[in-house]
Amino acid sequence: MPKVETFNRNTVLQKATEVFHKKGYNGTSMQDLVDATDLNRSSIYNSFGSKLNMFLEVLSHYQSIYGNSFSQKLAQSYNATEAIEAIFDLYIQEIINDNDRKGCLVINCKSEMTNQEPLIKSFMEKNQDRMIAMLEDIVTKGQMEKIFNQNQTASQYALYLFSSIQGLRMTGILNKNENDLRNLTRTVLKVLY
Repeated sequence: MPKVETFNRNTVLQKATEVFHKKGYNGTSMQDLVDATDLNRSSIYNSFGSKLNMFLEVLSHYQSIYGNSFSQKLAQSYNATEAIEAIFDLYIQEIINDNDRKGCLVINCKSEMTNQEPLIKSFMEKNQDRMIAMLEDIVTKGQMEKIFNQNQTASQYALYLFSSIQGLRMTGILNKNENDLRNLTRTVLKVLY
């Protein structure tokens, strides 16, 4: 009979997220996770299987938080322009509020782990595909509404926007000047008009 978890999984994932976000995957030891989560090693292994499995669950948890934020922002948007601006605004607010300059956990993981671990690479590819598909839907809507130009396909613009968002996140690690970030965003979005 399997053991029943006696802890709040979301709370543990949040604490583990903080450690992985601060130290990266390779810099995080099992002892760091034990200290942060107040679980013993056997509880971590019994509940998550391994450090890698825990990290994958942390990434999914982190992604779902962003997914909820995106959904809320997009639901408040009246057209494609507002939707794209809302996405960039969400990232700018994250950058401004990132007092520890940790950056985005997913972007950090992409540079640290994608070429080291096939499961991480698969997660990153799915995350990228999902984000590009969302952006492509918005651009398609904007092109159909004659808000965005048709100099490139919606798919090409979506990849451009995705790359620009990643660049914005990386830039934001060292530059938290809101005016600079908003000017950068305006420059990126000019391509669509």
